[in-house]
Amino acid sequence: MAYLINNDRNVPWNTLPELPVDKELYEDIEVYAQLGNAKAALGRLQGRSIAIPNQGLLINSISLQEAKASSAIENIFTTDDELYQAYSEEHVKQLNGPAKEILFYREALWEGYNYLKGDQLFDEHYFIKMYRTVSQFNDGIRTPIAQIVIKEGGTGPNAGKVSYTPPRGKGVVEAKLKNLIDFLNDDKVYAVDPLIKMAIGHFQFEAIHPFRDGNGRTGRIFNIHYLTKKELLDYPILFLSRYIMDNKEEYYTGLSGITQRGSWKNWLLYMLKAVEATANITYDKINDIIAAKDAILKAITEDTDIARPESLINAIFTQPYTRVKHLTGANIYAENTARKYLDQLTDMGILEKRIIGKGNYYLNLELYRVLSE
Repeated sequence: MAYLINNDRNVPWNTLPELPVDKELYEDIEVYAQLGNAKAALGRLQGRSIAIPNQGLLINSISLQEAKASSAIENIFTTDDELYQAYSEEHVKQLNGPAKEILFYREALWEGYNYLKGDQLFDEHYFIKMYRTVSQFNDGIRTPIAQIVIKEGGTGPNAGKVSYTPPRGKGVVEAKLKNLIDFLNDDKVYAVDPLIKMAIGHFQFEAIHPFRDGNGRTGRIFNIHYLTKKELLDYPILFLSRYIMDNKEEYYTGLSGITQRGSWKNWLLYMLKAVEATANITYDKINDIIAAKDAILKAITEDTDIARPESLINAIFTQPYTRVKHLTGANIYAENTARKYLDQLTDMGILEKRIIGKGNYYLNLELYRVLSE
């Protein structure tokens, strides 16, 4: 069955086909072989993550890296130091610069995850909520008069030229978003493997482009939430944007391949490879973090008289930078004891003490190393 492509990039694609996609457009032995590889890698990651008693170790560290990678795709860059320092502060909205935007992305990861718990399904409110959090705008679905166009990036001969014009008109965007939401929620009428459905849903969301900004970040957040909603992951810890960032040109080529040629197979292969690769990366990072954590706990237990060493280790592995207030705020130690123990870990070479402004920050060197690789 032919797919109704976008013939004129300068004209709104109001004929964007509704879902579901005819399986004849992507049913292929190569697609289903890659689907098997992706599901196996994701299952291994899920099995490893649920066996970890301190989920905060994953929840904060891995999701922060996902937020950084996804934001980098939109040319929002910061250093690890700037990001981790910003994350150690209490009030995100008082921060400035790219790190602040990345932390809003991470905030959206958790807002959406909690929103979709239980019987709550995907709905228009979910997408608006994610958009508002990542962009910090207060509007919703773009108006019919919004002249939204997507232009070629880079410095090549087509740089600055229109590559795609999303649907536009009274009620058009709302109707197409409703069709997408119905497709995502109804697994009886639209019986498609969850990973295939996630990839299809991501393309459709980006093609609809329902917001005036933040569509890319919102669409990548959706990817993770769809996996957690379908219980393929317990927590939004897949480092999916890492693959997209490393293969950015192929990502945009895959999207345009559908709009211009109806090439669904290439897009699905790309997304399934992304799931497989990043599930393996995340799995390895989890193992490296756990190994570092266990080694440090052993050293502290054997070589010091630190009280409640497990609580201290859990705290310094919850985020790369630890401050005294993190330990006192969690009622782990009194202020003087917390400072004493953090300085003691610094003397042991486990932490690195940094004075930034008027504050003391203690960097977990092993956690920093694993996350930066």
